[in-house]
Amino acid sequence: MAIGQNWSNILQTALGVLLAFLFGYLLTFSGARRKGITPRDAVKLALAVDTISITTMVFIDNTLEWLIPGAINAQLHNILFWWSEALSLSVAFLLTVPVNRLVIARGAHSHH
Repeated sequence: MAIGQNWSNILQTALGVLLAFLFGYLLTFSGARRKGITPRDAVKLALAVDTISITTMVFIDNTLEWLIPGAINAQLHNILFWWSEALSLSVAFLLTVPVNRLVIARGAHSHH
């Protein structure tokens, strides 16, 4: 979307961060609502459960995307785009798992 609009790398990254938080919170909120949790409590749950996890994931993913030479400017048809995205998301996932385990151990997921 941002590439098609010819946005700067900083604006593209900002949009990616915004969308990561929006959809991350929305997934938890939707699941909580399906389980009968009130909208207010579902928002509190999503914020408590997902903020650290999404922040960690987004930070690692975007840092690697900016550090891998050419990755931030790679187009969808370029193998560098897909390779760097797979690498950055894999590393982010592996490093986020301990964060999620800590959150779970502290009981933040008790509503799930």
